Amino acid sequence: MNLQSTDFELFDVPLRFAQDRAQLDARWKQLQREVHPDRFAAEGAAAQRLAMQWSARINEAHQRLKDPQRRAAYLCELHGAPIEAESNTAMPAEFLMQQMELREQLDAAANASDLDEIGRSCLFVRRELLQKIEHQMDAEQDWRAAAQSVRALMFLDKLATGIERRHEKLESN
Repeated sequence: MNLQSTDFELFDVPLRFAQDRAQLDARWKQLQREVHPDRFAAEGAAAQRLAMQWSARINEAHQRLKDPQRRAAYLCELHGAPIEAESNTAMPAEFLMQQMELREQLDAAANASDLDEIGRSCLFVRRELLQKIEHQMDAEQDWRAAAQSVRALMFLDKLATGIERRHEKLESN
């Protein structure tokens, strides 16, 4: 294991989308205990700096592995199918129509109840999309299709952020 190891190698978990969150969290704690800079206090400043680099690398990997969107995007990149969200916005027409409808509902939402209903719809679509991504990655290993699904997931997560902001705005008024 070195600083250039993949997140999956670092956490000693299989290179797949489906992950056990409790296992990831337990491994994160174990790794953080192993590299805590205080353990290297007697070895000097260089050893402590290296321990801090390890700690930062472990935190970065943990953040990526525990977030389904980031983990999926990372897996696509590891398998030669980068997300390229800024340059590739092609989506299936059905998904785009669904997104437009949800956006229109969000724009027209007048109260918290309306926002909650849109949020539930968004969560339902997100859950289905995560199952699709898991199948595309772990069963089919269709990385190009998975990359497109990850881009769709990014759309949904932006919509969820929009819903949260509208809730905050309503609560502040």
